[in-house]
This record gives sequence, structure tokens and C-alpha cells, in this order.
Amino acid sequence: MAMRDRPLSPHLQVYRPMYTMVLSIAHRAAGLALSAGSLLLAWWLMAVAGGEAAYASAADVFSAWPVKLVLTGFMLAFWYHLFAGLRHLAWDAGYGFAKAQARKSGWLIVVLTVLGFVGGALYWHFAGGGA
Repeated sequence: MAMRDRPLSPHLQVYRPMYTMVLSIAHRAAGLALSAGSLLLAWWLMAVAGGEAAYASAADVFSAWPVKLVLTGFMLAFWYHLFAGLRHLAWDAGYGFAKAQARKSGWLIVVLTVLGFVGGALYWHFAGGGA
């Protein structure tokens, strides 16, 4: 059988977006965002180790509103990836595979993400990081 005669797998356009599919894609996207964010973390750590002038330069960049917006996105990605990862650990242990349990745990990670994000944002703002 030639390669061109083989059936094609259905594309994403064929599937109706389901709640669990959206959560899975969001988990992967959050992981990618955190990987990219680790470059900013490494830069900041090098600036801290580089002395007062390097830190002042980095602080100027990190205080700009576009960078604060990116950091806010990283904070959201962190909380979501953390809670979705804990859900995956429970699945690895064999818990929560029933449809009702999977839906409840999905909603739980969304609620916990919002609570963690709001709590982190409030702390960031009132601790002076957002000023």
C-alpha cells in the first residue's frame, strides 16, 4: 500500500472541543510558557549575581508594564500547571479516571488556579512588586 493510499487521521477541526481537551491543551501551553519564562528567571538571577548595576538594569526592564504583563501571564501559567500537574499525578496513581471525577477535578483545578492567581496578584501588588 502506497503512502498516499493510507487514510488520514482526523484533524482537530473534526473534533468538537471538549472540556478535558481544552484543559489538556492548556496544561501543555502552560508548560511551554513556563519553559520560556525560565529564561527571564535565569536572566534575573544573573543580574542579581552580577552586582548592583546589573540588577538596576534588570529592575528597570522588569518594571516596564509590558514585562509586568508577561510576568502576570507566567504567574497564571504557574498556578494552572501546578494544579493540573497534581491532577496528573493522581491519574498516574490510578485515581480520578471516571468521567464524573475527571470533570470535577477539572473544575477544581480551574477554581484553584483562579484563587492562586488572585492571591499571588494581590500579594505581588501589595508587597510592592506591582508598584
